[in-house]
Amino acid sequence: MTLLDVLTGEEKPLDIYADIMPVLEDINIFPARIEGIYRKAMTYDDESLDRLRFALLRLQIHADIHRNEDMERAQAIKYASVVLEKVIFGSLMMGHEELEHD
Repeated sequence: MTLLDVLTGEEKPLDIYADIMPVLEDINIFPARIEGIYRKAMTYDDESLDRLRFALLRLQIHADIHRNEDMERAQAIKYASVVLEKVIFGSLMMGHEELEHD
């Protein structure tokens, strides 16, 4: 399963995923890209925003599930998805404590 598959879930991809994917591949570009992603998200209707929020949640879950395979990559994916969710939506759907498992 690719990260694009995780973002997309069972829906058609949103165009914003093309902006998010490079950040997931190289977290170092995230600071430069965050504003553009935010501004694009602000043009979305409620249904598209809801789909985006679940896409970010899926990324967080995916990162938690696979964190023992490549911890650094999982942390970068989760960091980007959490920051985007907080910036775009103001809060997290699920808190970190709720997502952590051992």
